[in-house]
Amino acid sequence: MMEKGSFGIIIGNRDFFPDRLVTEARIDILRVFDDLNLKPILLDEHETKLGGVETFRDAQRCAALFKQHENEIMGILVILPNFGDERGIAETLKLAGLNVPVLVQAYPDDLSKLDVARRRDAWCGKISACNNLYQYGIKYSITAQHVIHPSDAAFSKELLDFVAVCRVVKGLRKVRIGAVGARPGGFNTVRYSEKLLQRSGISVVTVDLSEILGNANKLTKDDQIVKQRIDKILAYAPKGRTPDDALVQIAKLDVVLNNFMQENELDATAIQCWTSLQQNYGCNVCTSMSIMSENMLPSACEVDVTGTLSMYAMQLASGSPSALVDWNNNYADDENKCVLFHCGNWAKSFLPDIEISTAPIIGTSVGEENTFGALAGRTPASPLTFGRISTDDCRGIIKAYIGEGDLTDDPLNTFGNRAVAKINDMQGLMQYVCRNGFEHHVVMNASKTAGILKEALGNYMGWEVHHHNG
Repeated sequence: MMEKGSFGIIIGNRDFFPDRLVTEARIDILRVFDDLNLKPILLDEHETKLGGVETFRDAQRCAALFKQHENEIMGILVILPNFGDERGIAETLKLAGLNVPVLVQAYPDDLSKLDVARRRDAWCGKISACNNLYQYGIKYSITAQHVIHPSDAAFSKELLDFVAVCRVVKGLRKVRIGAVGARPGGFNTVRYSEKLLQRSGISVVTVDLSEILGNANKLTKDDQIVKQRIDKILAYAPKGRTPDDALVQIAKLDVVLNNFMQENELDATAIQCWTSLQQNYGCNVCTSMSIMSENMLPSACEVDVTGTLSMYAMQLASGSPSALVDWNNNYADDENKCVLFHCGNWAKSFLPDIEISTAPIIGTSVGEENTFGALAGRTPASPLTFGRISTDDCRGIIKAYIGEGDLTDDPLNTFGNRAVAKINDMQGLMQYVCRNGFEHHVVMNASKTAGILKEALGNYMGWEVHHHNG
């Protein structure tokens, strides 16, 4: 079950307005949190006036509470049942110093209750609260509707999207990626800047491929750990025509890669493949990469570190595995469709007809018998979020593009891991990708989470994000 986490709640108040609105808001939001299985962290109604935040003393108390829970709070929700005190809200966030995403909600007024005793003016108060957050340099999110009641189903959807934004931001700020081997000589496209990534909290742990292969060669088919790993591999995917000696090679490499990940507490990997593995070890690593990605430890080939970072971000947004793919072929003469392809490392979630096979394209240069371990399978129709994070070293920035479309069931007679994507204004998207120097790799996820990613990557990570709307 995906972690939903703990969230701080600030209920804004202003003494000109009826205090009962604060009490009602508390009941409303606690009910929503209970329905969505979220843990609320907020002032007790006796710690300040009805548990609201208005004065500087209120802000100090609320900030102290948040600091006590800083290791668990993923984000903060600001509730405005009335105009609220913008200074109290901003001071709370400043004093707490948690640097987590903030969502600002405001209640709608009832046209029949605009008298002095019952009006809210939260429409106006939200503008003031956001103005102060902007002045304080505090990043924040806002609801699509300027005012919305917590009982509205649309608010629950927005709150869950905000939870996903928080999950992406929290994950990216501490992610550890293993770079296994050197970038293949023929793939300048996957160059990246470790220094730019580190500035955003993203650590890269490197290891020479020879060290991994050397450790794998020390294992034998008789080692119990190798036998156990073969059983796990066969439980994951049918072996097809893969010979037993190739399965042993795949299993030994898988053992060593898993050890490397555990020893370095890695969240993701990017592995050298083309064509050193086939020439020097005699198999593909695709099966291991697929298993890792299926288990939410994304893995990308060709040492595409920012590719696996993109996989990780999409995984955090959706709660489901991602896959690294090539923008590979046109689909007949349909300008809004293309073929997505890779040798065979996609997570099992994308491949209902999964089978361990070979990589014929690499096989033309290294011998197909040295490429067992690639997976074969066709991805069926599903929702699609696509995108790519990249370090633009020339400009000194991290940038990304994201968008949504659909995977289709259109006929596709080829090998490897394959899918057909339909994206509105595909030609415009390809113009953007080419003109802005993005890689030939893109990431796909079976979800509709582009809006979540745009908010997390652009607003909170501070990266340059292009949202392709088609």
